[in-house]
Amino acid sequence: MNSNRKGMVEGLWVKFLHLLFRMSRGLTLGVRAVVVNEGGEVLLVRHTYTSGWHFPGGGVEPNEIVEDALARELKQETGLQLISSPKLHGIFFNHAVSKYDHVLVYICETQGEVSCDLLDLEISKVGYFRIGDLPEKIDPGTERRLKEIVELKKSSFVW
Repeated sequence: MNSNRKGMVEGLWVKFLHLLFRMSRGLTLGVRAVVVNEGGEVLLVRHTYTSGWHFPGGGVEPNEIVEDALARELKQETGLQLISSPKLHGIFFNHAVSKYDHVLVYICETQGEVSCDLLDLEISKVGYFRIGDLPEKIDPGTERRLKEIVELKKSSFVW
């Protein structure tokens, strides 16, 4: 499939998923985990349903505490466990997805090893990357958050 067609299909799929979430929730709320290993590398994942590299994370379910959603998504997508309370970096409006989407980004301390056994229908790749050598096609919001954290740049509050 050519890249333009793949991008269109991917865009429609993401919009469809957000429409389902919006119909059931009105507002979509997501969480993302910023995990940096002892070597100073940042953990990123590639989802099967959207392009680019992202921080691990996902949606907060009804009646779920935000930090519980963060721990759940981190464990599901990478196999890592939180070892302390995560530090909120910021809350960002993700208008590129919909006018209802917000993302909470947390800086996390974890334990365990990243498991490639978790690659499935949702996650296609997981890896640690040096800040100066990030993969191609990193999600723009993810890249902005990294610059804020590493270079201490001011947040824009837009994903």
